[in-house]
Amino acid sequence: MKSYFPFLSNYRKAIYLAPLLVIVDVICEIVQPELMSKIVDVGVKQKSLPYILHIGMIMLILSLIAIAANVGNVYFSSRTSVGFAAELRKGIFTKIQTFSFSNLDKFGSASLVTRLTNDVNILQDLVMMMLRLLIRAPLMLLFAVFFAIRINAGLAIIIAIAIPLLSLSIYFLLHRGLPYFEKMQAKLDIVTRVIQENLINVRVVKSFVRENYENKQFDLASGDLRAMAVKASGIVVLIMPVMQLVMNISIVAIIWFGGVEIISGHFQVGQLMSFITYITQILMSLMMLAMSIMTFSRAGASSKRILEVLNQQPDILDSDEAILKNRQPQKGKIEFRKVYFKYQEQSPEFVLKDISFTASPGETIAIIGSTGSSKSTLVQLIPRLYEVTGGQILIDGADIREYTLENLRNRVALVLQKNELFSGTIAQNLRWGNPQATQEQIMTAAKIAQAHEFIMSLPEKYESVLGQNGVNVSGGQKQRLCIARSLLKNPLILILDDSTSALDIQTEANVRAALKSNSNPPTMLIIAQRISSIRSADRILLLENGEINGIGTHEELIHGNKIYQEIYHSQQLV
Repeated sequence: MKSYFPFLSNYRKAIYLAPLLVIVDVICEIVQPELMSKIVDVGVKQKSLPYILHIGMIMLILSLIAIAANVGNVYFSSRTSVGFAAELRKGIFTKIQTFSFSNLDKFGSASLVTRLTNDVNILQDLVMMMLRLLIRAPLMLLFAVFFAIRINAGLAIIIAIAIPLLSLSIYFLLHRGLPYFEKMQAKLDIVTRVIQENLINVRVVKSFVRENYENKQFDLASGDLRAMAVKASGIVVLIMPVMQLVMNISIVAIIWFGGVEIISGHFQVGQLMSFITYITQILMSLMMLAMSIMTFSRAGASSKRILEVLNQQPDILDSDEAILKNRQPQKGKIEFRKVYFKYQEQSPEFVLKDISFTASPGETIAIIGSTGSSKSTLVQLIPRLYEVTGGQILIDGADIREYTLENLRNRVALVLQKNELFSGTIAQNLRWGNPQATQEQIMTAAKIAQAHEFIMSLPEKYESVLGQNGVNVSGGQKQRLCIARSLLKNPLILILDDSTSALDIQTEANVRAALKSNSNPPTMLIIAQRISSIRSADRILLLENGEINGIGTHEELIHGNKIYQEIYHSQQLV
């Protein structure tokens, strides 16, 4: 729990008050059987109504105090557990924001969603249980054992037999059940992934009429989760019958031997009643402890998964030198020097090999190549979404690692291959590029991206609300909005990763012309599949199997590069 102390720091008062109220509740409750035995053995036996009313009034007052203490404990424990879960989610979410693409690839989005929701909820239940049952059960157990021995040490031998028997049974069952809880969470990750993929790609599913296939995939994932849950529950659920069996046998034994002592005159009826009550409290306390241990077991699996995220060190961080110098890119010159990259250190193959080229400020470099030639990976190295494995990338003569991530990424705008928009208005989406952007700046960026005209045709214009991921606009409109959003950053370097593929040729040409006509055009790296889209670029870089196969103007490559000629002629035939 030490790792979670920072998330509980705002609830210290409640953490102290909740156990204190539990102690008050237990003390008020534990003396009730003793007082009841006095009513039976003294008040009823002597037919003293004043004595009965006096003891009864004390029991009533203690009951009211216990109720108030219990209500207070429920309030503080609920407030603490819910607040803890909120702080923990915030901490995990904040940590995820620091992750590089490599870190995110390690966990997977579905698993991170499950950890942020289901696993945190399990720990929330654990905190609530700790502030309610985990203190109450041991206290009740100790006090009940003390009073039971005080009433009749001989009958208390039954407790000495029942407690070890129950403890061993609980340990054996939980030891068998714990591995299944860990597997359950892994199966839940798979269910979440299937749901997430289906909802994101629902249009593809419907267009290919694959609803039945998706239903089968969900049934398989859900069935695996159900089977694992049944195995875990099938073992843990045995705890209750075992405890009930031991409890009932213990009570029968107490009634038998206690009855014998009453007949012999060595024991009184009220004492037997209170003794049975204390035995019941002892066994109920053991049941509560078993529930607590069971919750701990499941929470242990969830905690392990959460700590994996919290303890994961981002593999891309600002160096002390970069923070100290606080350097800012000024011109936008890009230089690759013998850059190598692979996704995992242990991987034998580099996906990028010996990449060297220079892009001057304001120059447009187009990147083309076959599918899988690592074009997107190359441009994602510039804002350090991935870290180079070998070599250097320089901006304005300085290694990109000499800039802080914030300073570097603020001057680099990357329009990804998959365009993402957020729920909200068009203006709110565009202001992601610059939260302080004026309406005039927004409109200027939209005009350059050829988005202004279609925005103005909407009923609410720039205040039109976009659905999740921009579901109510077309692919081409979405691309233009993403380009406009990037332009509002006023970047020194603009990277378009196949981000005009949904535009018609004329609109794409207009976007490029508008970008170049800017009084201070950014250095542009453009990934494209169509040669017709990039033939006007200052230079074209041809990638093949992660290596530079050629670089030059369209005319130079069409006359001197065989692979480029093949790509060009194949597109002419289409």
